[in-house]
Amino acid sequence: MKKFSLFFLAFLILGCNDTKSNTLTDASENTEQQDNKLKRYKVKSGIIEYEITITGDVMGSKITGSGTEHIYFKDFGALELVEEQSTQTTETNVFGNTSTNTTKTHTIKKLDNGDSYSVDFKQKKIYKTQDPTMQLTRKFQPNADVGEAGEEMLKALGGKKLSNETYKDFDCEIWEIMGIKQWIYKGVTLKSVGTLMGIKTTKEATNIELNVEVDKSHFKLPDYTIVEQENLFGDVEIDSDFDVNLEDIDKDLNKIKNMSFEEWKKQATLNDEEMGEMSETELRETYDMIQKMIKMRG
Repeated sequence: MKKFSLFFLAFLILGCNDTKSNTLTDASENTEQQDNKLKRYKVKSGIIEYEITITGDVMGSKITGSGTEHIYFKDFGALELVEEQSTQTTETNVFGNTSTNTTKTHTIKKLDNGDSYSVDFKQKKIYKTQDPTMQLTRKFQPNADVGEAGEEMLKALGGKKLSNETYKDFDCEIWEIMGIKQWIYKGVTLKSVGTLMGIKTTKEATNIELNVEVDKSHFKLPDYTIVEQENLFGDVEIDSDFDVNLEDIDKDLNKIKNMSFEEWKKQATLNDEEMGEMSETELRETYDMIQKMIKMRG
């Protein structure tokens, strides 16, 4: 089973919801539309700095941590680089013996008009793949309002809009999804608070600059070897000749719908290292979310 994005899964499930011809609207009929860059945000550009705090108690271990995150984006989010550096300390006391373990994390992820780059500082490599959500949105929903499309995705994943609140002078919508609250301004998350497996993580924007000039140097990646990875569709390109057979997708979704959790878990973790590393609770939450999205199709 290939790795997948829950947002991409929501896209497909929603796409199967209201079609009789088993084909999605093909934007390639309009060349001018196809050349447009995908607008992920309703803000043209931005530079945002965040502070991250981590606290928790897990099975007798005390966890604390802190970090920073920087986001740079242009072209309404079609070009974006996110860099995070954090430190997490776990203090464990067993029969009066205390041990302390500290780990440091440094990540960089870049999105460049559908191409996704992830930097591995330990291996000194950059992994490149194609972002399936951006590919399909650009092809099949190029004129979709970014705000409405974003809300549709959040709702499909079980998200709920709670209220509006001003954060750092920005009028944000507060959404809750999978136990995480997010303060969102025109598609850009300025604050998030969530607890998973007893660990609470808070990320808050401390400096926000929107609709400003962002120098190209902010999007430069380390001079590492680039390794191209198989995308979700293997060697299939999402071009003007690509057709999505929603009838086949519908059959696959019906199979998943009728699977028990144990049946789904066995298939989902087969030959998938990332899924295999997920905890029982995380797998259960993923299974429940998929089932909920399938039911929303009606």
